[in-house]
Amino acid sequence: MAEIKLKNICKTYPNGVAAVDHFNLDIHDKEFLIFVGPSGCGKSTTLRMIAGLEDITSGELEIDGEIVNEMAARDRDIAMVFQSYALYPHMNVYDNIAFGLRRRKLSKDEVDKKVKEAARILGLESQLKKKPRELSGGQKQRVAMGAAIVRNPKVFLMDEPLSNLDAKLRVQMRLEIAQLHERLGATIIYVTHDQTEAMTLGTRIVVMKDGVIQQVDTPKNLYENPANMFVAGFIGSPQMNFMEVTVKEEGNEVSIQLGKKTIRLPEDKKRSLRGYDGKKVVFGIRPEDIKDSEIFINTFPQWEIDARVQVYELLGAEALLYFEYEGNKITASVHPRTHIREGQDVSLILDMEKAYFFDPDTGRAIIPQKGDVK
Repeated sequence: MAEIKLKNICKTYPNGVAAVDHFNLDIHDKEFLIFVGPSGCGKSTTLRMIAGLEDITSGELEIDGEIVNEMAARDRDIAMVFQSYALYPHMNVYDNIAFGLRRRKLSKDEVDKKVKEAARILGLESQLKKKPRELSGGQKQRVAMGAAIVRNPKVFLMDEPLSNLDAKLRVQMRLEIAQLHERLGATIIYVTHDQTEAMTLGTRIVVMKDGVIQQVDTPKNLYENPANMFVAGFIGSPQMNFMEVTVKEEGNEVSIQLGKKTIRLPEDKKRSLRGYDGKKVVFGIRPEDIKDSEIFINTFPQWEIDARVQVYELLGAEALLYFEYEGNKITASVHPRTHIREGQDVSLILDMEKAYFFDPDTGRAIIPQKGDVK
């Protein structure tokens, strides 16, 4: 397969819009790398530059040690799977998968062997004589993947391949793509705006915003240690709650002032805010770390807040509570068997062991300083 290096890659359009800005990344052999971010963040543009479908304004793109900026797309040994399937409507499944092999003038027996092997891997053996119009969305996407697999390329590029499928099919196809990666041992670069796809598929995830990399990390680290407010808010559903607070230091104690409520910090969080006395910071807490259980309320009364629930939503595995606290709109994710409903006054615990803090000017995470708090 292949290692890919993007060195200071920039893409600026003639109208002056910078779609990708100083993009630096090493993609490892056999890695499943995800580009994720909101629409217009530059993830598909970056993928198309790797594929050779988009010119690079500046910087170097290296595949297996060779700079390929000027290399034609057809010579890069890359297979791309698009959102739109890109199938020939007049050809059956067999011929769609075989098309690229025939252009390379492989023997009839070799083409047949490769097509049938791909069909077996993708569960398409009974569909080979059908035309694309006779297939479901999931089957069409499998055919598109089959056409990529038979080429045995160095790299697979996938541009939002599941976005046209319904929710149930997306889950099924995510599993199939993960199994495909394991079976082929391929280098896969995958673009999506769906964080669930990113978190479940990627060995590493590149979070992008406005053409700039915000963080590159494993799914677990992105969730637990976001580098800034954008990553913290983008990764996780429902998204993290953010509230502006003032830091107070009194002797060995460090606390935050949230409206009228003073909340003392646990020992491991004090290190984050030493030296911030009197300054404003952004306090972040995930919805699942706001608790309604009596055990938490009895154990951590110092972190208790009172609120009136405005909206209650039952989502099966969780219930969402929406409320305002000191002018902040807050979401809590609690056990679905909760007795709390709309219009109720409730006591909730902010689990400060899971608190995050961010600089309000830069948005960067404020991380604990080394050394013990005494």
